[in-house]
Amino acid sequence: MSMAEATVQSNVRIEDAGPSRKKLYFEIPADTVSEKLTGSLDMLAVEAQLPGFRKGRAPRRLVEKRFGQTVRSEAKSQLVAGAFQQAVEEHHLKVIGEPFSSELEALEVEAGKPFVFSVEVEVMPEFDLPALDGLKIRKPIPEVTDQMVGGEIDKILINEGELEERETPENGDYLTGHGIMTTADGTEIHNIEGAVVQVPTTDKAGRGMVLGVMVDDFATQLGLPRPGETATIRTKGPEQHEVEAVRGADLTITFKVDRVDRIIPAQLGDVVARFGLGSEEQLREMVRSRLNERALIQQATVMRQQVAKHLMDNVDLALPERLTASQSARLLYRRRMELMYRGVSPQQIEEHIAELRAASSEAATRELKLFFILSKAAEQMDIRVEEAEINGRIAQMAIERGQRPEKLRQELIQNRQVQQIYQQIREHKTLDAIVSKAQIEEMSPDEFNRIMKEEATA
Repeated sequence: MSMAEATVQSNVRIEDAGPSRKKLYFEIPADTVSEKLTGSLDMLAVEAQLPGFRKGRAPRRLVEKRFGQTVRSEAKSQLVAGAFQQAVEEHHLKVIGEPFSSELEALEVEAGKPFVFSVEVEVMPEFDLPALDGLKIRKPIPEVTDQMVGGEIDKILINEGELEERETPENGDYLTGHGIMTTADGTEIHNIEGAVVQVPTTDKAGRGMVLGVMVDDFATQLGLPRPGETATIRTKGPEQHEVEAVRGADLTITFKVDRVDRIIPAQLGDVVARFGLGSEEQLREMVRSRLNERALIQQATVMRQQVAKHLMDNVDLALPERLTASQSARLLYRRRMELMYRGVSPQQIEEHIAELRAASSEAATRELKLFFILSKAAEQMDIRVEEAEINGRIAQMAIERGQRPEKLRQELIQNRQVQQIYQQIREHKTLDAIVSKAQIEEMSPDEFNRIMKEEATA
């Protein structure tokens, strides 16, 4: 539903539909409906070219017979969008996301009759922010050790390694195949050719991910299927899944294996040459520099997290017991962007997202609460984001992923995630503005981790 249409006068009644949700009831007068239908048909008649008639010369009744359904559908969309926009402006609604209606698709507009419909929409809740000046924030001083550099180089060797096809899988191997997810009533949720799953490594205690869902006993259910064999996985859909039909559903996932691959790490010397470096020492220095940058990002992240915790602990805000599908989708996008920014590998990102889907309702609603709080704080502090900042963030994320910035930008545009980059930068700048006014206590990473652990268990 576009919200860019011209406003339409209508009678509207607004009711609460739960925490941070409103339901809007509309009645668009009959004369407004007739005027819209007539105007749309008149405009089409001028442009229509039917067989046997010159452009714009076809009889009106033929144009209406041929294009009437299209005209009514477009008129309905324009009337709904215009009425909604008018209601938002007149009632000063702070809308989040697109309006939703379960009844709208089945309704038709008719000339001479009022058009009655309703929509639900998420809105910013009303609440007060706590004092934002003078918070006490701990700042761990980052340290990059030789051991950390070695571990990162090991990851690079794996990422630059070759796939070796195998007949029989072992722990850590990758299975490529055809995955199908259905619910108990046979509804098909996913049907994906070329899906990839990993046989859980020994440190995962049997947990694994398939088609975006984390399964506790995945290793047991998956087994070690060879090419041509099919594994059947049964699990309960996570309550925070962004697809409503998956939530709490009894899921059956079949996975027919097409091939089994093992990653054979690249040789260190080959990677040095591939990166155009002169020696292994140059590779280590490059990796150390990257880890230093990542450590500074992590330092900023933990300081922001302390501010976020203070805000959530000191804001009284009514939240829904269960997130809507759109809220869950938005929070998953938000977390995905944060992990990309922090340099987490694509595979680990997908595992984190699957874990978040399986998280408790309380954890998910806390994420939603933080979204609302930071949105209000950003507005109150007049935080702005420039195009250059978005481009810079995309470039930084691309470097971490080993991609060209232009390619990553295209991926983000195609997946409609550029808005999430804007939102992420806005939230970071909001939190950083609060940190800049805080009382900072510097300490070693070990001391910081000890204090955080003590507070978490207190």
